[in-house]
Amino acid sequence: MEIKNRKFQRKKENFICENCGFQMIGDGYTNHCQKCLWSKHVDINPGDRNETCLGMMQPMRIEMRNGRYFILHQCTKCGFERFNSIRDEDDFDAILSISKCA
Repeated sequence: MEIKNRKFQRKKENFICENCGFQMIGDGYTNHCQKCLWSKHVDINPGDRNETCLGMMQPMRIEMRNGRYFILHQCTKCGFERFNSIRDEDDFDAILSISKCA
């Protein structure tokens, strides 16, 4: 399968978290639930919505890179891993919970 565009594609989409049911209001950069931090495996390249797996992406650990914090998400269906930026809106207790498990 040929991937035609590797650039980030901004998609402003609202969604209901399939893990906890929280209603998310997307801003085009939203890629995980701000309450439970779970995501969904929908992109091959950020924003393209071309992934057919559609598995749930579990938050596995928090890492700091170049002074910024990231969540490592792992797909519970296929094992794919991707880092996503922690956002100001993310639930701090959920972040701490992941940090303690790492």
